Amino acid sequence: MITINNTYGYVRVSTREQNEDRQLIALREMSVPHQNIFLDKQSGKDFNRTQYKKLVKRLKPDDLLYIKSIDRLGRNYEEIQQQWRILTKEKRVDIVVLDMPLLDTRRGKDLVGTFLSDIVLQVLSFVAENERTNIRQRQAEGIAAAKARGVRFGRPPAPLPECFHDAYQRWKAGKITGTAAAKVCGMALSTFRYRAEIYEKSKIL
Repeated sequence: MITINNTYGYVRVSTREQNEDRQLIALREMSVPHQNIFLDKQSGKDFNRTQYKKLVKRLKPDDLLYIKSIDRLGRNYEEIQQQWRILTKEKRVDIVVLDMPLLDTRRGKDLVGTFLSDIVLQVLSFVAENERTNIRQRQAEGIAAAKARGVRFGRPPAPLPECFHDAYQRWKAGKITGTAAAKVCGMALSTFRYRAEIYEKSKIL
């Protein structure tokens, strides 16, 4: 029988800005001791994660590990499958995925139960990877659409110098060269031409 001291939880958030409260609350509801919860606040693109490594090293046969969702184990189908195999076959611990009650290795340890768990795991890990791919594609499409509308990304441009309007007018009238206008404004020629193009489009004149 698994005691509370043999119960662990793992939490991962993708960035240091992401909130881990949802996962922590779920683990506390399972009575996982605070000292047995391991938390990584970094990208899951690889498994060089300090707390995850400590957790795996501490786990012993018949321990119980809770995770909120299957994608906490990896960022793609192969990683999730690999970590599941290491934990259940090599470390011989039980895993409970709280968002998917069918993934509870304490149930059905016979051949049929193991077979069903393996099928569910494969489907869910594939869905997790596919959803991340779709998210990246939607983000790329959104950025492309925004750029097509004229939205610019990155830091906002520095304010124009007070002399810019006069230099721009003289340059447009052919009284000075672009190089001379850029020098007056303290800009590189390419920067001056770029800012002049934006200035003209804004119809400030």
